[in-house]
Amino acid sequence: MKQRINLLIAFSVLALIVLSTVQCYLVKTTYDYKVAQFHTEIKNEIAKISNNYSDIDSVLVAKKEVLYKQLSENYLQGKNNKADVKTYILENEYNDVLTQKIQRKFKRDLPNLKIDFAIVLNKFILYQSAKKADTIFSDKPFIQNKLYGNLASLNQAFLVRSYVGTSSGTFENKNYKLLTEDSMYVSVIDWEMIILGRMTFVLILSLLSILTLITLFVIAIKALIKQKKVNDIKTDFINNITHELKTPLTTLGISTKILERKDIRDNDENFNAIVNTISRQNNRLQSLIDQVMANSLAENGIELQKEKIETEDFLLTIVNDFKITYPEIDIKPHFQTQKTHLILDKFYLTTALLNVLENAVKYGSNTIIIKTNLVQNQFSISVEDDGIGIEKNKQSLLFEKFYRVEQGNLHNTKGLGLGLYYVDQIIKAHQGSVSVVSDLGKGTQFTILLKV
Repeated sequence: MKQRINLLIAFSVLALIVLSTVQCYLVKTTYDYKVAQFHTEIKNEIAKISNNYSDIDSVLVAKKEVLYKQLSENYLQGKNNKADVKTYILENEYNDVLTQKIQRKFKRDLPNLKIDFAIVLNKFILYQSAKKADTIFSDKPFIQNKLYGNLASLNQAFLVRSYVGTSSGTFENKNYKLLTEDSMYVSVIDWEMIILGRMTFVLILSLLSILTLITLFVIAIKALIKQKKVNDIKTDFINNITHELKTPLTTLGISTKILERKDIRDNDENFNAIVNTISRQNNRLQSLIDQVMANSLAENGIELQKEKIETEDFLLTIVNDFKITYPEIDIKPHFQTQKTHLILDKFYLTTALLNVLENAVKYGSNTIIIKTNLVQNQFSISVEDDGIGIEKNKQSLLFEKFYRVEQGNLHNTKGLGLGLYYVDQIIKAHQGSVSVVSDLGKGTQFTILLKV
């Protein structure tokens, strides 16, 4: 059963990972599509604004063409080398002026977007008659080849369009042609937020889908674990029901054998004490059976039948009955209170205290000390034993339902893991509290506090 549960959990985790991966892939695909769509929109908008630079400032464009012609002829004359031509082009006098004009046009025609741009020169090639093309330079787009614009890097920018220009001229009775290519790159400020804004519905839907998957997964796993625990409890209960009934049955058996002794029958006081013990254990046995029939160890609340009792006498009765069941255990009452009257449910409190005492016996105790005291208007009952103790990291789990301490061979000790959980529930029903202090190898002390 455990292996099947683990396999089912593993497959469920794998399915959740696959579904989450698919969901993330769909979101990423949608994001990439939105980015491409956004870039296309920007390209189209800028295309509407300008086909080339001439409609921005025809005078500057004319000056640029004059500069290109002059540089070409100087190169053909040998006055400038390729590096000089590139330097003169990039260090043009129109940079700042044309940059400002283009920025103003963007702000006027695209007021909802904040755009940075750069126009970079990619190619500068001369063609002469009867000669091959003379490539003065031809580079991939680099920000170092920027002609105009305010971009400092092309990393976050995208290509809007490329401008190819051709011109021709005559030098020393020889015709030549000039081919130039420059590209505009733009970067929209906060473009990521614009894309995410357009994807708000998709993101919310995807997030809700993933959260729903995780929630259903957690619910399913919890249900599986709970079902496994229920099955384990049923199995343990069937196997260990005799242990839950062992205490009263053992006491009844021992008491019956004691009654067979003539010296006990001849002593009215001892005889009556044994008869009273048999009567109490018989009533307790009946109550335990009633609890099993009513499923009182399940999630049902504890209904107390309270009555006023003298607590010290009540505790002594529990101690004396426990001595009959476990004569080899040295149990010592050290009461620092006298005739304290509390309103309690005798049956349930007896169950709680016996569970604590039996727990001490199960885990190696030979001596148990029961103390009473008054602590800040609360009646304190402490049970100290000299057993094997409990590790610090396990003490917080002691009062959890179905938890059983695993201590070497003592893991095989019979029990349902309900004893201390039941103790905690009973004391809480009395509006009290129970705590534990223990050191491994040095024994354990349980302290119950009840309202006076």
